[in-house]
Amino acid sequence: MLLDPQGRSFSYLRLSITDLCNYRCNYCLPDGFKCDHKAHYLSLDEIAAIVKSFARHGVNKVRITGGEPALRRDLSEIIELVKNTPGIDKVALTTNGYQLSRHIKSWQSAGLDAINVSCDSLDPRMMQAIIGRNNLDAILQGIDDAISIGIKQVKVNTVLLKQYNYQQLEQLINWAKHKPLTLRFIELMQTADNGDYFNANHVSAEEVGRGLLSAGWVETLRAKNAGPAREFSHSQAIGKVGFIAPYSKDFCATCNRLRVSSQGKLHLCLFGDTGYGLRPFIDANNEQHLDDAISQFLTHKTGSHFLHQGYSGATTDLAMLGG
Repeated sequence: MLLDPQGRSFSYLRLSITDLCNYRCNYCLPDGFKCDHKAHYLSLDEIAAIVKSFARHGVNKVRITGGEPALRRDLSEIIELVKNTPGIDKVALTTNGYQLSRHIKSWQSAGLDAINVSCDSLDPRMMQAIIGRNNLDAILQGIDDAISIGIKQVKVNTVLLKQYNYQQLEQLINWAKHKPLTLRFIELMQTADNGDYFNANHVSAEEVGRGLLSAGWVETLRAKNAGPAREFSHSQAIGKVGFIAPYSKDFCATCNRLRVSSQGKLHLCLFGDTGYGLRPFIDANNEQHLDDAISQFLTHKTGSHFLHQGYSGATTDLAMLGG
């Protein structure tokens, strides 16, 4: 099992397979994707070696992220490869909903267990203002299709934005009440490139939690390999509602996830200073080489991020590592 200097164990890997994104979300890539490096993304063989190594270390959940992972034509192959790795029990995907209805059945057939879909508003005009596209109907249809074909776990991610969707929270919660899914409000995080936007739009996600409790929602127990969200249920609701509050006290105390970038670098924190290259340690004739490297790199993991001090490390935008 992977342990860091603080004694935290890690069962959850977030694997980015591309940093390319076709949306222009104003909280992430307002000017669109700009490639500042050679697009030398992880190959299937490299993904297999990395996932196998983490599985040998006790990781049992892998979330495939981007950028937008659906932009890789071999996404179904990647899902199948990860799902068939001994020790991996759950394969999840985070997507902006691009062509979701078209692909969801093939992803399910490949072994997809769970999907998170970004949807920041139920108002088409507001969605276009936030993400730069007028395709809300397609995103909502994709969510319904994922539910109808039996994807085990469907979640919807909504970034809290004071000047945009903050006044629509009640509408979103009422929508989620009648859907077998979990709606999660995500607190806006500061990156190297969004300082002014962050100051104008940041809202504490814990305000959502207080509102849910006052409206009769009850917090549910957190699964062992779950992400950082706090989730709530209601006796009169089919769906659940939750929030992710990275600025809350002791947020990092329960950290159980590590990140690998599309360039094959291990990132110990979303807001860390550096990534540790894994590619040089991939050796088909000596799996222990990569296993030892991952264990050694983990000794550098700090106890917390430094977002409270306005420091976001090397992260310039959230598409770098899929959030």
